[in-house]
Amino acid sequence: MTATAHPAGPDTFAGRLAAFSAVGRWSAVNDDLPWTPAPRSMPCLWRYADLRPFVLEAAEFVKGDAAALRVITHLNPGHRSYEAACGHLYSGLQALKPHEAMTCHRHAASAIRFVHEGRGGWTAVDGDRISVGAGDVVITPGRRWHEHGNDADDGLVIWQDLTNDPLVNTLGATFFELHPQGTHLTSTPRRDTLASWGGLLLPDTRRGHQASPLYAYPWEKCREALDAAARAGHHDPYDGVVLEYANPATGGPVTPTTGCRLQLLQGGERTTAHRHTGSVVYVAAQGRGTTVIDGTGFEWSAGDTFCVPSWAAHSHANRSSTQQAVLFSADEFPLLRALGLYAEEAVEDAAN
Repeated sequence: MTATAHPAGPDTFAGRLAAFSAVGRWSAVNDDLPWTPAPRSMPCLWRYADLRPFVLEAAEFVKGDAAALRVITHLNPGHRSYEAACGHLYSGLQALKPHEAMTCHRHAASAIRFVHEGRGGWTAVDGDRISVGAGDVVITPGRRWHEHGNDADDGLVIWQDLTNDPLVNTLGATFFELHPQGTHLTSTPRRDTLASWGGLLLPDTRRGHQASPLYAYPWEKCREALDAAARAGHHDPYDGVVLEYANPATGGPVTPTTGCRLQLLQGGERTTAHRHTGSVVYVAAQGRGTTVIDGTGFEWSAGDTFCVPSWAAHSHANRSSTQQAVLFSADEFPLLRALGLYAEEAVEDAAN
């Protein structure tokens, strides 16, 4: 099509321009270029006690190859058709039945898994077959062969998948592949990443690792590290005693786009309100508390999941005066820092 000369006509301008798949930027500036971050995601809380019965029920009828996707997805009310818990972070609860194993596969997205309950569970990543229990965190970097299973005679293993699938899909970079042999453990040299990378002395890191070469972060060791940090006086006014799960080869985040942290709130502690770019999905690992997000309080207890959208003012409080509370979280901070888009500021009150 060729444009025809017209005298200036604001009333018909947009319609005539649309015929050429174009739009005047001034007409959409408030929607596409807001003055401050305006994410679609809304603060939300998903109670483990509410969703666990659905996890158990799904385990009874979702079987065979479909069991690999037997996951209860956390949908954000701000965008129910977009499968993200918050921002570009996916979250969902997955169950493994006794003596069940998933076909080995790999995909472009990276996954962080937090184990809620069960014994006998395992995950294998790039030749490392790792036994997992409650509170453990497992990292599955993108494009690495991995598979899962449950060796127990009874009882489910339930863990939480936290992935960057929404980001990968948005960027048009999704890949998924099944292993031709169904398992990679027979053809991949056996590894023990915890033995290699979990100590004070580490392998030569001169060649670097974009994602963490350590795939398992056991709960007991991480909890001990949190207590040690508290005794040493490590404290952040916004997050309490907070430690980041680190890539031991670089000291950076566990994946290039998604990080995760563990934080401790002492009995009766209330943090200072702040806000930052980048969404966060929290999992209550221990205790009970209240997080105020943009003026609304969300009460949580062990197992619950809640999210803080980008630039939402928030603060945490431990509801017990004597017992500690621990939060695990996955965030978008590594990606934003790499792009120069991370920003943070204190606010006078979480209601602001």
